[in-house]
Amino acid sequence: MKKIFIILWFAVSCASYENFRQITEEFEMPSQTYKSDFTQTWQAVIQVMKRFDIAYQNQEAGKIKTRWMDNTLQVNFTDAFGSADAVKAAEFKLLVNVAEGYSYGRKVSKVTIFKRQRVENDFLQGWKEVPTDGIQEKTLLYRIGRLIENDNMLKKIDKAREKELLESF
Repeated sequence: MKKIFIILWFAVSCASYENFRQITEEFEMPSQTYKSDFTQTWQAVIQVMKRFDIAYQNQEAGKIKTRWMDNTLQVNFTDAFGSADAVKAAEFKLLVNVAEGYSYGRKVSKVTIFKRQRVENDFLQGWKEVPTDGIQEKTLLYRIGRLIENDNMLKKIDKAREKELLESF
């Protein structure tokens, strides 16, 4: 009897994970850790985010918030290939957090991007928050990483040039 109970418990516990896996994947916020100091990362984030309408920006807190921006055309275009009906209006807001820390005695910074997406199917239902696909957040993190890599490469080239000038002097 005890063995049957244990086997039944394992079967049920593994099956219940599948129910909650979607919830945990849905609430994962895209983030990336960069091997750079806070100032360099903040400058890269500002450079990437300057094409958005920024409502709040605080370097000391490491936070950037954008205003609600319309993306009805993009949502309707991506949904055109699906089975969902077109939405009347759609808008999104980006929340960016930059934090500094240490990893193996070296300064690192972590950037987290959270996108709030909401749609309005008709004026009677009002706005409804929907989960995002994560593509825009990952794209922004990639762009930030490329800017940091380019900046580090330019610094390395400048150091090599300085060293070469000192040796030839």
